[in-house]
Amino acid sequence: MTSTASHSRSLRNRPGVAGVALAAAAALLAGCSSSDDTTDPLSEKKPDGGTVVVGSNNFAESILIADIYGEALKAKGIKVSYKLNIGSRETTYGLLKNGSVTVLPEYNGSLLAYLDSKAPQESAEAVNAAVKTKLDSKLTLLDSAPAEDKDSVSLNAETAKKYRLTGESTLEDLKDIAPDLVIGGSPEFQTRQQGLKGLESAYGLKFKSFKALDAGGPLTQAALTKNTVQAADIFTTDPTITKEKFVVLQDPKNLFGFANVTPLVHKSGLSEEGVAALNAVSAKLDTKTLLDMDSQVQLEKKDPLDVAKAWLKSAGLD
Repeated sequence: MTSTASHSRSLRNRPGVAGVALAAAAALLAGCSSSDDTTDPLSEKKPDGGTVVVGSNNFAESILIADIYGEALKAKGIKVSYKLNIGSRETTYGLLKNGSVTVLPEYNGSLLAYLDSKAPQESAEAVNAAVKTKLDSKLTLLDSAPAEDKDSVSLNAETAKKYRLTGESTLEDLKDIAPDLVIGGSPEFQTRQQGLKGLESAYGLKFKSFKALDAGGPLTQAALTKNTVQAADIFTTDPTITKEKFVVLQDPKNLFGFANVTPLVHKSGLSEEGVAALNAVSAKLDTKTLLDMDSQVQLEKKDPLDVAKAWLKSAGLD
């Protein structure tokens, strides 16, 4: 299955979606995360020699991953400072190009869509190779993590139990069930390939009806929780999955493209030891782990820096 990210409505591509709430939450998180090492996020001042500047975009997960990257680098004796909660990809990309940010958590498919909205996405490896051909010559991607934050079809706990579906079940398992289910999502989900059209053409799914809600936000989450809809488009690391015990169905044909967490770096600012440290993080960071950490930060209100340090220790990366 070949898919493109041109239709993606990821929050990383659409900062206006739930932007106020995300920015407010991220600002609060930034205030308690890595505070001793944080500098003005919009400053274009170049780092002191030997200092790696780790940046983040303005949403909670990006800040958390930035803390993971920064603390992993510190564990190798590398001097680190932070520029957290920067803002849109247009801004962060510019700061990376001029060298005032050294490392930024990215999502490979979303980044490719930003660089070339028409580029196909057939595999994570192909996406990364395509990104590298489009990047500014001073920048590169490191290894991608298995962890992805992307669209999914998720079921509420009641529906999953009724039809004996689990997190190991796939979209193909819905073929005989879909006619009994109402599915919810953003209005554009009804007409785009990475939505109902693709679910039908790739998996043969024909749902009972569609309910227009929002882009994986509170309306969609509430409708799924209350069983107004039985299936919905939910991001794979949304903490509501944990809170409400939603079941995320696997997408073996990659209808929803790729959104692997991937370090984007300014080549001259990171040593080989630093590259190895971040690649080691990627090797151990999967979607389940990222969802758990997101839930600790966003539901349990833990400091993302503390969550990052605890995970690095448990993974043997501290």
